[in-house]
Amino acid sequence: MKMQTLLTALLLSAVLHAQSADEKQIRTTLDRQTAAWNSGNLEAFMDGYWRSDSLMFIGKSGVTYGWQHTLNNYKKGYPDTAAMGKLHFDIIQVKRLSVIYFSVVGKWHLTRSIGDLSGHFTLLFRKINNKWVIISDHSS
Repeated sequence: MKMQTLLTALLLSAVLHAQSADEKQIRTTLDRQTAAWNSGNLEAFMDGYWRSDSLMFIGKSGVTYGWQHTLNNYKKGYPDTAAMGKLHFDIIQVKRLSVIYFSVVGKWHLTRSIGDLSGHFTLLFRKINNKWVIISDHSS
């Protein structure tokens, strides 16, 4: 009985450690995106996204697909650093959905000289080639 309890505790510890390591990688990705945005580098910001035509972005204009299309839309909506402003995320929840999926819910805020913007987002992260990437972004 003691052996079974010990094995269960070890397994639970390993699972919790893996979860925290995965969550840390996801939070690091979001921190890198923030830094890239705040330095005016949209291409580096996009490193957090899945480089695929299947990347889904849902925004005020509806659903669009594709990494390049998403980058093009960001460039169109935020053509310069004044439009981009300074980004800040408030993470509300990071939740493991499975071994390869995480959901992240939060608030975004842009501090800009031309007027601040803010909203909410839901991100779906997937572990692809041992890297956590955003495969779906619903921002409003």
